[in-house]
Amino acid sequence: MNLLITNARPYGEGELVDVVVRDGVVTEIGAGLAGARDESVEVLDADGAVLLPGFVDLHTHLREPGGEESETIASGSAAAALGGFTAVFAMPNTDPVADSEVVVEHVRRRGAEVGLVDVHPVGAVTVGLAGEQMAELGTMARSRAEVRMFSDDGKCVNDPVIMRRALEYASALNVVIAQHAEDHRLTVGAQAHEGVVASRLGLAGWPATAEETIVARDCALAREAKAALHVCHVSSARTIDVLRAAKAAGVRVSAEVTPHHLLLTDAALTSYDPVNKVNPPLRTAADTRAMREALAEGVIDVVATDHAPHAAQYKDTEWAAARPGMLGLQTALSIVVHTMVEPGLLDWRGVARVLSERPAEIGGLPDHGRPIAVGEPATFALVDPDGVWTVRGGSLASKAANTPFEGMRLPATVTATILRGRITARDGKVAA
Repeated sequence: MNLLITNARPYGEGELVDVVVRDGVVTEIGAGLAGARDESVEVLDADGAVLLPGFVDLHTHLREPGGEESETIASGSAAAALGGFTAVFAMPNTDPVADSEVVVEHVRRRGAEVGLVDVHPVGAVTVGLAGEQMAELGTMARSRAEVRMFSDDGKCVNDPVIMRRALEYASALNVVIAQHAEDHRLTVGAQAHEGVVASRLGLAGWPATAEETIVARDCALAREAKAALHVCHVSSARTIDVLRAAKAAGVRVSAEVTPHHLLLTDAALTSYDPVNKVNPPLRTAADTRAMREALAEGVIDVVATDHAPHAAQYKDTEWAAARPGMLGLQTALSIVVHTMVEPGLLDWRGVARVLSERPAEIGGLPDHGRPIAVGEPATFALVDPDGVWTVRGGSLASKAANTPFEGMRLPATVTATILRGRITARDGKVAA
């Protein structure tokens, strides 16, 4: 695939340059390379946009198979490409659950057929996500799907014996166990963060300790197993203290924060609008500030969307009956810019770190999150830092519309996404 990107600003730094791509690989970077243009070269004028490595999402719900009324691999891939993502990790809480070689290979194959992003299936840790019997991790890891991450996301692996065994297998297989940190015994009937807002609204409280205690336990188990542990959607400030101590002690633990936990707080619940219902719940302003600081510090490694589309019949209902989850793929970059870049907590190099480089490293993707340099894969996101857009759920590429950012004017727009030299999205439209 031959491509000439003109007038780009890698990492938002220095002078504008041109980037020549041949057969999906960067061959030249410099000013005044328009002479590389010929009939075989597609030209993309970046018009001064910031050039970044393509984004990698470690936590995406694509719903297929079984939940196609809410999302499909095709519609989710389109949302990802429009959001600047070039690779996503698809969570296993599908129907049937992705706990076998057959299902993970279907997800990987279908993602390749759509071809807008690299779709990497996440295998279940336990059979049927039931938490009772460990799934065949080795079979899935050695399958054609080459599963590199396992999780029961949506449910915690509560049994410490099963979690310990899974981490031991993960160490031997050189894969990652991603934990949904929630002690379900502490969240029975919980509807909102345990605090002042929940009390005022009459909603059963969801204690932050349900997250913190599991993270502390799992860090100890990961240390013993010498395994890679990834903590999904961190939401509590006290969890950050646990992570900081574990990392200082040499535990192989990484963590993610969602865009919505960087921006929104439990104050949004006063409307009782189920669009704000999510697991883990929106917490306090102090927790939100702690998430931003920890992401800037590197205690939290990455931003992951936890993109969770739901058809209207599952979300537009009374609070208690509504399913938790929010859209995230097309709004992620803008929320990161708003919460992290605008206040000066991250620069564009930092954005590349939390959305591209560290996610690719954690997920074991050697061809993503690579430096913008000659000889590297041409897998990029072009971002207009001065762009402004208004979020409309009905206009997003997802089949669902459950965005908590409805009507918000957000900064930064993705103008193009490029996967190994092929443009997959451009000017708000996906490639045909």
